[in-house]
Amino acid sequence: MNLEPPRGMRDFFPEDMIIRNWIFDIWRKCAERSAFQQYDVCVVENRELFIRKAGEEVVDQIYAFEDKSNRELALRPEMTPSLARLIISKGRALPLPAKWFGIFQCFRYERTVRGRKREHYQWNLDIVGEKEVSAEAEVLRTCLSSIEAFGLSSDIVKVRIGSRQLLQELLEKLSFNQNHFMDACMVLDKKGKVSDDVLKDLLVEKDVSTEDIDKLFKVLEINSIEDAEKIVGDSSTALNDIIRLLTLMDASGFKDYFVFDVAVIRGLAYYTGIVFEAFDVKGRHRAIFGGGRYDKLLESLGGESQPCVGLGFGDVVIYELLKDENLLPVEKSSVDLMIAYMDESSELLAVKAASLCRKNGINVSLGLQSQKPKKIFTNANKIGSKFVFLIGSKEAELNSGNLKDLNSGDQEVILVTDLSQKVKESLEKQ
Repeated sequence: MNLEPPRGMRDFFPEDMIIRNWIFDIWRKCAERSAFQQYDVCVVENRELFIRKAGEEVVDQIYAFEDKSNRELALRPEMTPSLARLIISKGRALPLPAKWFGIFQCFRYERTVRGRKREHYQWNLDIVGEKEVSAEAEVLRTCLSSIEAFGLSSDIVKVRIGSRQLLQELLEKLSFNQNHFMDACMVLDKKGKVSDDVLKDLLVEKDVSTEDIDKLFKVLEINSIEDAEKIVGDSSTALNDIIRLLTLMDASGFKDYFVFDVAVIRGLAYYTGIVFEAFDVKGRHRAIFGGGRYDKLLESLGGESQPCVGLGFGDVVIYELLKDENLLPVEKSSVDLMIAYMDESSELLAVKAASLCRKNGINVSLGLQSQKPKKIFTNANKIGSKFVFLIGSKEAELNSGNLKDLNSGDQEVILVTDLSQKVKESLEKQ
């Protein structure tokens, strides 16, 4: 029997969970600080929820199966359609704008490389019911607050910002065949992952004319807002939305993270306006996070039209980046106190001591059988306990034990009834 996890999947040992929980805790705290509300959905969805006819890679990467009643189901490859399903189900009973977040495991059958697995956890932030660009600013400032909490500055991370609407306006000005606009978007999402020659070949496969391919690559030469303005004019709503977003991010203290990039397009068909992706400056990894505006998704799934903005932030790339930058936390044990006993007659007193300490908020590892002192202290060091409370037969007669600080080496005899208070006071001093 092969005891390895399936290719592209991960196991998390206790030491791995310390890192994962640290990442998740930062995400959760940043979302709650910005008053996002947490939600959750089922990991198995109806397959049709994720099927869209737009040439998206995700459609071919779905883990799909039939259940015993021949229903076509899928492990969720992304979160936005599931969010849309929940929003639609609430109808007009949902107060708007709604600010929701969650941390979800998603699955895609794709080629595994560094920073890309076949399952990952991702933090999603979404705002439903707000058409103004202030919604993009809110999800981005919340997300970037986590980037700062991880210790990543704008010298390490940049957020590339573009707009589907702006790209369409630019191509219209150059008389690009708009019937191929979505084809262009799906191909442009591969920019930077493959050569320009490969991009051109993919466009040819989509029956895009040589003339239109040249027009598209002319647009890709635009590298500033000023250059874009020369083509679409200063009355462009799409361009002015980007300018306003950058102004809001400047007021939030995050402007240095942003760069304008007309080629940022995102690979999902439902995006309609501003889109963005974050990368490490050195180009070592895939996108750290990405998202944008998707105003038509709810309507396409049969719901009432609502403006929406969201982003997804995966755990795989951020882990690799933090590892590269030596910013992962040092693994610390959560065990405050080990309580052990040297003979069976002391077991009940040890149990009582552990229960009292746990009720007072102390993390206690309780010995499950009597042991000799050498083994007790060896085990305490292995699990990283800060203190050991050792009960022998003589101490048990006096309802006491020997408390040892494993950091300083100091030790003293303490009554069981005084143990929790003594340990709490000592922990506060450390």
